[in-house]
Amino acid sequence: MRTLKDGQKHPISFTLNGEEVDAYAEPRTLLCDFLRHEIGASGTHVACEHGVCGACTVLVEGKAVRSCLMLAAQAEGATVETIESLSNTDDEFDDLQAAFHEHFALQCGFCTPGFLMTLTMLKRTGRRYSEAEIRDALSGNICRCTGYKEIVDAALTVLGPDSLAAE
Repeated sequence: MRTLKDGQKHPISFTLNGEEVDAYAEPRTLLCDFLRHEIGASGTHVACEHGVCGACTVLVEGKAVRSCLMLAAQAEGATVETIESLSNTDDEFDDLQAAFHEHFALQCGFCTPGFLMTLTMLKRTGRRYSEAEIRDALSGNICRCTGYKEIVDAALTVLGPDSLAAE
């Protein structure tokens, strides 16, 4: 196990959105701050900094995690995905982003990256979800602008049982 000394930056390497990242971070640097301020992945938003609101949700090894509760050093060797990973090379929306757009599932958009990363984790399971399951999965994400109806409606178009019939 590597020992990190306080106040010194240590090398850290991981895969971010499909590209290798080699940088330096202080031992106490949060992953969200590292992504935003050292790497420039500013799509990850930071709000409560207590792991409550979910705005900073990213995928680490495919699992949704609060990047404000994880140290950058803990990402060593991991695969990290942020909201920037969702659009394709032509900067087109992925299907979840398009559904959010179509259902007006955002107002200020601050919480949207966290919602989309949580839903992306669900989408990758390949199964369909009930409204109750989607609401449960999103219970760790807080939106102060829209309420949740539009967000859940958007999620249901991609992940819900009705979307299965549309394919």
